[in-house]
Amino acid sequence: MVKSMESNSKSRKETILIKYAIFSRFLVLFLTILWRSLLQPYDTSAALNPPCLYNKDIATEDSPPLFVANATISKTLENSIVWDSVYFVRITECGYEYEQTYAFLPLLPFFISLLARSVFAPLVPSIGLRAVMVLSGYIVSNLAFIFAAIYLFRVSVIILKDTEASFRASIIFCFNPASIFYSSIYSESLYAVFSIGGVHHLLSGNSNIAALWFALSSCARSNGVLNAGYICFQTMHRAYEALYQKRRVYLAMQVLVAGFLRCVCICLPFVAYQAYGYYNICHGYTLDEMRPWCKGRIPLLYSFIQSHYWGVGFLKYFQFKQLPNFLLASPILSLAVCSIMSYVKSRPELFISLGFQATNNEKRSAARLYSLKDAVETEVKTSTNEGNRGIRQRKPSKKKEVTVTNVAVEFNSPEKSGYFSADVFPFVVHLGLMAATAFFIMHVQVATRFLSASPPLYWFASYLIASPKHSKWGYLIWSYCAAYVLLGTLLFSNFYPFT
Repeated sequence: MVKSMESNSKSRKETILIKYAIFSRFLVLFLTILWRSLLQPYDTSAALNPPCLYNKDIATEDSPPLFVANATISKTLENSIVWDSVYFVRITECGYEYEQTYAFLPLLPFFISLLARSVFAPLVPSIGLRAVMVLSGYIVSNLAFIFAAIYLFRVSVIILKDTEASFRASIIFCFNPASIFYSSIYSESLYAVFSIGGVHHLLSGNSNIAALWFALSSCARSNGVLNAGYICFQTMHRAYEALYQKRRVYLAMQVLVAGFLRCVCICLPFVAYQAYGYYNICHGYTLDEMRPWCKGRIPLLYSFIQSHYWGVGFLKYFQFKQLPNFLLASPILSLAVCSIMSYVKSRPELFISLGFQATNNEKRSAARLYSLKDAVETEVKTSTNEGNRGIRQRKPSKKKEVTVTNVAVEFNSPEKSGYFSADVFPFVVHLGLMAATAFFIMHVQVATRFLSASPPLYWFASYLIASPKHSKWGYLIWSYCAAYVLLGTLLFSNFYPFT
């Protein structure tokens, strides 16, 4: 009966969440159109579309003339392409023409092309191929965002074991500070849905499917390879259990091999993409004609592009003139640091032991992160048998009663449940790596959208909002989200620098 009520509550919350997610996308779209109609874009060059360098047969100059109304729709759609959206649409239309375009991974262009040449293909004669690609890009990003919000809720329910806290975290995600990028032709939405969706499959016991989803996330953004860390964490704990607790060497070897293959699967798409770039740019040229990165012992195209064209590198952005960008990224970085430090302060033993100091009760509830599947099933059967034997006893042992009470108090204590549970540990480590990368290596203002798909941010924000002693932080978090939604739609849509 209780399980049925919980299931109904989750279903109701998920239905409401979907409505919020859809509303948030329409809100962002409305604000974008509003600001675009009131202000003059800083740069109007996005509408320029020269013929493709190689695929000249799909050049827009050969397209049939459009009616006035259709031409207006086409122009409106094409004028909405700003910043990196220009690259994604161009890649979809013409492929990878120039070296710097290889900084943009192929998953989003693939989905845009798939949709434009199938579902929306009948619109091409009316508004033109490029406008249809733009429309397809918007559809892909906004649909992916809605599914990402659903997966975040489901993951949060498993990790936090609190439907209300999970719902709050998911609502914050719907109105997150990087919302404009989740409704634009950017890869954030696809990365979020495959990254968070992969975590959901991992927590549900489907490790192979999780590896596939993580691999797709690495096809959307380069930082998707960091999702292999979840597989590494799971493999490490499962191998430890098999070797030191079960004393089964062969099982430990199986776990390690399976984990290694899953990590290879996650990293393989990005490596294959680098090989594809090497073949296109370096193959067939003499040593003197090759680009500098082609001659490297390990020719990494992606890192060369980031460094050469955008000046990305360790401490390269630490300049006085970049202070406004550090200020722009300071809210999200502050939230990330506070969430990490709060967790470390609450559970220092987990960080010191890499999660091995988690209690047995926590490991059993950690949804496949810490324990082997057969170990979990065995534990459930053992607990059931002990429970049945206990029912047949007239008077339970006083000592056993105290033990059970102590375990229940330990597991239900505020410091070891919700955001501060052992389940959250690998997510906090992942967030720490991402935050350090954003602060020390990347263009720091990108941190707002770079960290926006990290679940611990929303779990910690949900915790602060619900906590009476941190109520003022709740107002600050909502104000921050509202301000950046307004600021993002205003600046980004008119081609002004944002993040």
